[in-house]
Amino acid sequence: MSFGNNLRTLIEERNMTQKELAQQMNIAPSTIGSYVQNTREPDFAMLKLLAGYFDVSIDYLLDYSSGETENHQEDEMLRIFRSLTEEQKNICIEQCRVFVCMNHKKKTKKRKLSS
Repeated sequence: MSFGNNLRTLIEERNMTQKELAQQMNIAPSTIGSYVQNTREPDFAMLKLLAGYFDVSIDYLLDYSSGETENHQEDEMLRIFRSLTEEQKNICIEQCRVFVCMNHKKKTKKRKLSS
């Protein structure tokens, strides 16, 4: 994903408009529009402001991986998970365990059918 796509996702997750973000950042709405459309890139100071505002890393905004995760999906999962309350984190973990269990059952069933 690109910077603009990541920014769009963050804006949409907060149910805000580009204009509202522009007001919060004290910049022209057209500037945010250019960022989202990937026709313009922010300077370092704006990157810092956006990262702070959305409580994400600059690496996330720029879609840069330092190698700690395997791909963008893992980065996204970590970002979302870290934004949850403790109760929500526990629920999320339990839901993921259900998926792991389902996958295990499917694999076991496949092995039995192929034997």
